Amino acid sequence: MPPLDVSVIIVSWNTRDILRDCLRSVFEQTHEIAFEVIVTDNASHDGTVDMIRQEFPQVIVIANKDNRGFAAANNQAMEIAKGRYVLLLNPDTLVLDGAIQKSVAYADEHSDIGVLGCQVWLNEQEIQRTCFSFPSAVSLIFQKLGFRRLFPRSRIFGRVDYGWWDRDTIMDVDVVSGMYMLVRQEAMEKVGMMDEDYFVYAEETDWCFRFKKAGWRCVFWPFARIIHLDGGNKSTDLVKVKMYVQMQKSMLIFYKKQRGVFAWVTVKGLYILSLLIRYGVFGISSLIKRDDKSGRIITQCRAGLKFHLFGVEPD
Repeated sequence: MPPLDVSVIIVSWNTRDILRDCLRSVFEQTHEIAFEVIVTDNASHDGTVDMIRQEFPQVIVIANKDNRGFAAANNQAMEIAKGRYVLLLNPDTLVLDGAIQKSVAYADEHSDIGVLGCQVWLNEQEIQRTCFSFPSAVSLIFQKLGFRRLFPRSRIFGRVDYGWWDRDTIMDVDVVSGMYMLVRQEAMEKVGMMDEDYFVYAEETDWCFRFKKAGWRCVFWPFARIIHLDGGNKSTDLVKVKMYVQMQKSMLIFYKKQRGVFAWVTVKGLYILSLLIRYGVFGISSLIKRDDKSGRIITQCRAGLKFHLFGVEPD
């Protein structure tokens, strides 16, 4: 039996309602290719697994008993995937205009592409700035000093997210964003799956780094489109604090693995210095004028400093 063209892989965690819409869009918009859909659920408690089994019996479900993180959950699905490509797709997205078969067709025409991304819309007017360059200590300094905000379209200060580029042209990029990531099975067999040391954040950065190091292209292709509903922003303040720390933790893992110990020490120092400054500024601000924003930032700074100085992560 010939392999399927693509295995669509979705990792879910308490995303029942938006996942339902995502799955509908996959089946309604994907034609002319052979595909399967695999959902790995990271111990949702909102009835996600039951919804899938009742409404989408054709979907393969992996129901974890605990939250294994994004990279590990994707790897579970990739281990059983039968497609020539795997497509990592976020549950808070909607597939538009046959995006998946278009992506497969374009990748088939360009055998040197290891990873392909698409155009992502936040609404009918706004294209999300997906894809970015590999992190570096220099780009982090520019960000912390505010140069990236002051000169967003600069090819120097705005390099981290290609600030000069409007996401309307084909472009080779360092990192394809993980919300829509078409990966060639042949390339994955040579590079390996995602690194499970990353619980969430930076796993696609590490993966693309390894793909490019092995000689594969990572490409943004604007002629396939999805909508990103950004369901992650609906998380609670507690989860936001935990994810704030997790993002910095994941970035430090990347620096140590791919940039070396000196870069790791430098970036860790920059994080600590930045947190101390923010803690001081917003601490003074909260004394003058009490507001929710200052309180949230102070909480984040405290959690970040506890992690960097004492290795204590938020519960």
